[in-house]
Amino acid sequence: LQVPFTVLQGEGVEYLGHANDAVIAISNYRLHINFKDSVINVPLRMMESVECRDMFQLHIVCKDSKVIRYLCHFSTFKQCQEWLKRLTRAIARPAKPEDLFAFAYHAWCLGVCVDEEDQHAHLCRPGDHVRYRFEMELVRMGFDLQNVWRVSDINNNYKLCSSYPQKLLVPVWITDKELENVASFRSWKRIPVVVYRHVRNGAVIARCSQPEISWWGWRNADDEYLVTSIAKACALNPGAKASGAALHAGSSDGSEACDADFDSSLTACSGVENAGTPQKLLILDARSYTAAVANRAKGGGCECEEYYPNCEVVFMGMANIHSIRNSFQYLRAVCSQVPDPSNWLSALESTKWLQHLSVMLKAAVLVSSAVDREGRPVLVHCSDGWDRTPQIVALAKILLDPYYRTMEGFQVLVESDWLDFGHKFGDRCGHQEKVEDQNEQCPVFLQWLDAVHQLLKQFPCLFEFNEAFLVKLVQHTYSCLYGTFLGNSPCEREMHNISKRTCSVWSLLRAGNKNFHNLLYVPGSEQVLHPVCHVRALHVWTAVYLPASSPHPLGQDDMDIYMPPGSQSQEFSGRCLDRLPKTRSMDDLLSACDSSSPLTRTSSDPNLNNHCQEVRVGLEARHPTPEG
Repeated sequence: LQVPFTVLQGEGVEYLGHANDAVIAISNYRLHINFKDSVINVPLRMMESVECRDMFQLHIVCKDSKVIRYLCHFSTFKQCQEWLKRLTRAIARPAKPEDLFAFAYHAWCLGVCVDEEDQHAHLCRPGDHVRYRFEMELVRMGFDLQNVWRVSDINNNYKLCSSYPQKLLVPVWITDKELENVASFRSWKRIPVVVYRHVRNGAVIARCSQPEISWWGWRNADDEYLVTSIAKACALNPGAKASGAALHAGSSDGSEACDADFDSSLTACSGVENAGTPQKLLILDARSYTAAVANRAKGGGCECEEYYPNCEVVFMGMANIHSIRNSFQYLRAVCSQVPDPSNWLSALESTKWLQHLSVMLKAAVLVSSAVDREGRPVLVHCSDGWDRTPQIVALAKILLDPYYRTMEGFQVLVESDWLDFGHKFGDRCGHQEKVEDQNEQCPVFLQWLDAVHQLLKQFPCLFEFNEAFLVKLVQHTYSCLYGTFLGNSPCEREMHNISKRTCSVWSLLRAGNKNFHNLLYVPGSEQVLHPVCHVRALHVWTAVYLPASSPHPLGQDDMDIYMPPGSQSQEFSGRCLDRLPKTRSMDDLLSACDSSSPLTRTSSDPNLNNHCQEVRVGLEARHPTPEG
């Protein structure tokens, strides 16, 4: 038992032992349990908590909503407690970033690709569309960088705001000195900057954090000037205008399906007015009015229309991270009940998960309608601008722009709106080093992916990627196998040199991977999406929340079903085992101690096996064997 499992080779086996019905091992990356006829692999960073149930059994709750009941049966209570302590230590927060397995996995890849930097760059790095996304997006969206807009370098080396990208897009007449003054007035110095431009009418989407009004009612003239300047810049760079009929040709289908009361809040399309007349800018505050006013007690607040001329403020009433976390925990508890609860629908309704998704979709529809139908610029913010703000902005961009519905465009969207603008993945996913505050954890990104999944269900022919693409993205958001979602900000990731010391998840989810390609996709459509926002039109994401009952994605051998045998009825267990990977029996694992047994490294993720196989094939092509 001192010889590591070859199946875990490269992951460093920390513990190895037996339960009554299985062989169990803990490596630096995952918990591996081998039953006689099935295997369970759970990445340690996906595990949120471990409990002892019925004295002899372990119960694991995962961050991606999976719950593993009756993991394996131990012979004594003492043995069960020992493994409970081992697992609890294994899933504790890391002391330093290098303790996360993404760094070890990258080192393993380098070991396979020795002296093959170009091969490694192809397999472990994102493409040029990700590396040069900012410059390519400016060109694609047609910003006039000569007369109307400019790229400010005020945040070089993150000296203005550590949670913002280094290059910021603002109106050309706004000076860096004015931006510094605005930063002093916005929470965490997250100033209003432009992130999207509608090519046909020139309307833009900007984002920021809340103004620091406080109970004293502070004002900032430079902030008011910057916000109104965004609307003026849109009038000076109006875009390729089309006639009113042509403007809506691709977006009228399905608009009747939106909520009647919600549609009534959207003004009728008026087209873009004279280029010299700025449209009324919409300031969309993701919070409720009550929450926004309450933030004044903590130094925050919201814009006053009286001080921001030609602006309209709308509050969306989206819940904060604490409410979303509680909702997710209720959802996870309901979906993991065994047997299936008789009050399933009422229990699901009580979680309020679908209600929260509905509000998010309505906010995104409001933004896209203002931009596309009315040609109005929109400024989006919540409290700090790194949770609800990217949810709304990124979802609205998917509704507006078909490029973001491609695999390449979706990667650019995640990198630009989530990673570059400082969504706190480390805190929200629970793998930030030396942080024990559980109140910072919240599945904000998972909730947004669920909303994208709802769009995919309603518009199955307008997305290049399939559901398996989103499911795999959920898994690797938490797995820490890749470095893409490590850290809380671009400044942190650059400080730890994460992009060069870890692999990118986009090397797995690349456009060439046919497992993630939607066979129904019809390219070339310019349709603006108008989804149904009713709660009754939304669906539970079975592939994530109810994996044991969800159908197989095309081309996938398994989607990591974490269900041990014997946990439910014989019939149900049989169906589960038929879909679990038959990789290696317990007898084979016990014989792993025999050095004469030639075993090969496998992975819990079939896509990673393909990934490693490509590395070896590339090496063999460059260095043929003597027989070859």
